[in-house]
This record gives sequence, structure tokens and C-alpha cells, in this order.
Amino acid sequence: MNLRSGRLKGKMTADAVSFTSSLEFDKRIFNADIKCNIAHTTMLKEQGIIPSEDADKIVEALQALEVEGINALEWDMSVEDIHMALENYVTNRIGEVAGFMHTGKSRNDQVATDLRLVLKEEIEIIEEDILKFLDTLIEMASIHTETIMVGYTHLQHAQPTTFAHHLLAYANEVKRDYERLNDAKKRVDLCPLGSAAMTGTGFNIDRERTAELLGFGGVMENSMDGVSSRDFMAETVFALAMMASNLSKISEELIVWSSYEFRLVEISDEYSSTSSIMPQKKNPDVAEISRGKTAVLYGELMTIMSILKALPHSYNRDLQEITPHLWNAVDIGRSMLNITCSMLGSIEFNSERGLELALANFSTATELADLMVREKKLPFRIAHQIVGRTVTKAIDNHIKPDEIDAKFLDEVAIEINGEKLGLDQKTVEKALNPVEIIKARDVLGGPSPTAVKKSISSLKNFIELQRNH
Repeated sequence: MNLRSGRLKGKMTADAVSFTSSLEFDKRIFNADIKCNIAHTTMLKEQGIIPSEDADKIVEALQALEVEGINALEWDMSVEDIHMALENYVTNRIGEVAGFMHTGKSRNDQVATDLRLVLKEEIEIIEEDILKFLDTLIEMASIHTETIMVGYTHLQHAQPTTFAHHLLAYANEVKRDYERLNDAKKRVDLCPLGSAAMTGTGFNIDRERTAELLGFGGVMENSMDGVSSRDFMAETVFALAMMASNLSKISEELIVWSSYEFRLVEISDEYSSTSSIMPQKKNPDVAEISRGKTAVLYGELMTIMSILKALPHSYNRDLQEITPHLWNAVDIGRSMLNITCSMLGSIEFNSERGLELALANFSTATELADLMVREKKLPFRIAHQIVGRTVTKAIDNHIKPDEIDAKFLDEVAIEINGEKLGLDQKTVEKALNPVEIIKARDVLGGPSPTAVKKSISSLKNFIELQRNH
């Protein structure tokens, strides 16, 4: 079938055909296009808009194509897109009555419907992958509830925590990624079919019926919006880009922690490489590539937003150019998610090094200040000054954190506040012990084993709820 023959004279030039064709990335919506046509044809039959026998022939031909697969189509660039390739297949199989399948719809609402169908499926696959990642994080955290490490702010030693607590920070970030995608899916899950070119159709179609047949949650309520909106793509890609940002942070920490200077983790050889010239090297290549691919996702989002900017209503061919960027973002986002999950699950955490670092550089100082507030009712800012001066004097005199005693604190307190603290030595030692500090951080979301187990339980409930939804 030559779509141009009615209105236009002659053919497009070969380069114009190649430049405007969407066939290559239309392959992704092949099955959705079949479903879309079957649902629309079924509805036309039920509404008495087209003859039942012709509708049955069309549906049978479409079902045959579904079985034969995409290679059964003629991939002639002059066909323009998959919608015409599919219609040509049905026409070749049953004759001109195939044209009835296009009654009351346009390629504009058809492609918008196809894209939403496929994207909804892709989101659901990624959602399950995220839940599997959460499973991995929970399993790892359950093992490391008492594995001590130092936490960082500004990449400087801050306070003692546990590896489990740190892993649950990842888990809560990834949980929000799930929630963002799940929320975006609500906007994806609306059916534009029946919007036709832009103003709907004069045929007595039943749009709710086609939405039901296709498994959509609702119908788009404005036909112009139905064919022209692609904000659901931008929103999905933003959610994926945000997920990539969180995954990149994980990769960054694995890269840093696996260095000799940190020696906190050992990444499995399966996710590492070596140097072509330095045989001793073990490079975290997978983590680095994952970190780098984050920029690609940011770029896809910016490309989509730039194409959408200032487009007039309703349909414009520019919208076609968004689709490959959407699928690239979906594919990269999912591959980043899964490789990061596998890589993180493969690491060995150096618990001895974690404790060594927690003891090494005054990360217990905050607890010492809190002790002064609790025991001696000092304002926190005064306690902060005393501990800050204590750390300075200890560093100047090469005194290790675990060598600070009650007498040393009294000397500093006299300088700052004019009087001794009079703290019990055992109480001071306890305040400088990372194990005791972590046990004391028993507030909701804290690093104590009890608090961490509550967080794990909460995450497990979330996962179960999503899988049973």
C-alpha cells in the first residue's frame, strides 16, 4: 500500500525516506502494535462499526503475525513505520478489507498507545529488579548489623556506624527510586487510543472498552493531549536518571573503598580488570563504567526535554525523535541496576579495617560531647568547644583517641569553662568505644543493631506489599 499516492505526487528521495523513517526503533513496539490493532478492531466489531466477518479476518491475520514474529514484515524503508508495515501484512493476507482496522484511529494515537503499553511493561520489569536489589541489600545488612566502620561527611571521618547501617542508606535510596517509577507508571497507564489524529472521531467508538482490552488503568480525557503528550516519557527517564545517580554513588564508594588507602572492601574479580602494563593492578572497571553511564542517562533526559520544549499542539513529527532516547535510557538504567546489584553482592567487607578506622581519628568525639551534656548538664556548644580543643591538643601531643582520659578532659575544661568536668573514667572510656556508641544510637533510623533490624523489617514489609499488590 502506498500511503502517499492519494495526496502526494511522486516518491520521497531515498535520503528523505531514510532520514524520516522510524522503522529501526519501531521494532520495540511490534507486539504492542498488534495488541493495539486487535483491541481496536474488537471494539469496532462490538460497536457494529465494521462488519463482524471482516473484523474476525483482521484479528486472525494479526494473531498469525504475532505467531510468525516481526521478521514476517516487509522492512521496506518507503513503508515509513511499523504501523504501515503491519497494515500491509494484513492487507497482503486478507485483501483490502484490512483497511477497516484503521477506522476511527490514526497513527498518532496508535503510536502513543503502543509506547505506553511497552513502557508500562518495561517499568514493571525494572520495579521487580529494584525489589531484587532490595532483597540483596537486606540480606547483606542482616549479616553486618555489628560490623563497625566509620561514617563520613565531606569524605572525612565523622562518626562510628555499621556496614549494615550504610547498606540501608542505599536501600532507602533505591526504595525511593522504586516509588518514583511506580508513581510515574500511573501517568503511563492511561490510554490515548481513540484520540485519532487530534480531535477524536465521529464513529461511535467505545474508548473505555479498548482501554480495558489493553489493560490500561484509565483513558486520557483530551484527544489533543492524548496524541501529543510525551511528558510520561520525560518523567520516567527522570526517575531512571535519579536511580542512576544513586547507583553511581554506590559505585563511587566501592571504587574509593577498594583502594589501598581505604582497604574496606574487596570487589570480586568477576567485576574487575587488570592493567595491560602493570600486572599488580586490580581495577574496579565495572563500577567505573556504571558511574560513567549515569551521564548518558542525564543526557537522554536533557535531549527529551529539549525536543519537547515549545512544540505546538498537537502532534509533531519531532516526537518520533524522543523514542530512541527513551529506550536507551530504559536499557542503560536497567543494566546499571542489575550490574550494581551483582557487583555489590560480590564484595567482601574488611571488618578489621572498618573497626581500625572507626578507632583511628576521633570519630567518637560527638559522643564525648553528648556525654558532657547528659552527665554534667553543659550546654552543647560548651561541650563542643571542650571536645574540639581536646582533639586539637591530642593531635598536637600525638595522643591517640583511646588514650584520652578524664584527667585530660578536666585540663581542657578548665581552659574553656574555668572548672573541671569530674567525669568518671569508665564513663569516658565507654563514650570513646565505637561499639557502645553504636548501641546507644537506638533511635528510629539509627545504626544500633536493634534499630537496624527494625529498618530491615520495615523494608521487608514494603517489598512484600509491592509484590502482593
